[in-house]
Amino acid sequence: AKKLDEFGVDYIELTTPVASPQSRKDCELICGLGLKAKILAHVRCHTDDVRAAVECGVDGVNIMMGTSALLRQHSHGKDVAQIIKAAIEVIEYVKSQGLEVRFSTEDSFRSNLVDILSVYKTVDKIGVNRVGVADTIGCANPRQVYDLIQTLRGVVSCDIETHFHDDTGCATANAYTALEAGATHIDVTVLGIGERNGITPLGGFMARMIVQNREYVTSKYKLHMIKELEDMVAEAVQINTPFNNPITGFCAFTHKSGYHAKGVLRHPSNYEIINPEDFGMTRYVHFESRLTGWHAVETRVSQLGLDMPDVQVRIVTEKIKTLADIRPLAIEDVDSIIRSFHAGESHDQ
Repeated sequence: AKKLDEFGVDYIELTTPVASPQSRKDCELICGLGLKAKILAHVRCHTDDVRAAVECGVDGVNIMMGTSALLRQHSHGKDVAQIIKAAIEVIEYVKSQGLEVRFSTEDSFRSNLVDILSVYKTVDKIGVNRVGVADTIGCANPRQVYDLIQTLRGVVSCDIETHFHDDTGCATANAYTALEAGATHIDVTVLGIGERNGITPLGGFMARMIVQNREYVTSKYKLHMIKELEDMVAEAVQINTPFNNPITGFCAFTHKSGYHAKGVLRHPSNYEIINPEDFGMTRYVHFESRLTGWHAVETRVSQLGLDMPDVQVRIVTEKIKTLADIRPLAIEDVDSIIRSFHAGESHDQ
């Protein structure tokens, strides 16, 4: 929580304090840290749940209730009128405590549009700070997201929060599309950790946003902390950061093919839409593969402080390619080959 606060997030959402005794202790502890970020509890639309969150000292509550036909039938058994009644009761209690409140429809994209707009209109009129749209099962695509958020933007005057699961690989694209359509708040987690395939990842979303508005993102967030945050969470839950993770995956700024290496060495923007330095990361050009081009080898020769004519560089490149076809090479192998050829050339002269 402290690291997220330092990074620059505006809100930190905690699990409901009624989930377990430890959950309540965690909520009380984090609420007592005095962070700049507002602390919210994610709770069911039950007065008892909300009361427990209030007792912990939260700045607000994020209330949710299923509105799809499936959840209404198999989860809580309430019809739309009953959902609205429950929402009004809980929201009015939260407001009486002087706290922020968001009301979210769960499984929004499988809910009847007329039903959820009716719910949203009602809670907006009684003064929620935000309404929430949740793609709980990750079924939505960007076009569906844009249509729903744009429609909702024309119905409510409050802020709009969105929550996208990644079951079909659209969480980050959906989150960005939601902003384009008028949403104001996006739910993310470090490494996208969440139910099943998780939700929109913090790092991936920052990657998307910096391309759109670099000045805003770099001034608001301490982007160099993303790797630290991800490493911390990965260690805590005992997982590895994916090799192709946006920003922090070990391949994120690695260039291997000769064509790409040549381009990025001449001008990084040829093959990079994101500057790794903005995130405290570094670029790596692969010198030790069968795809290595002679321009990459030429750069490595220069990095080693050596001078070698183009003809010799091309010969060295072919040697590297040949060996890389036989066995994996390390950068030390490449350096050894370069130095060996350079020494031989110097001896011949």
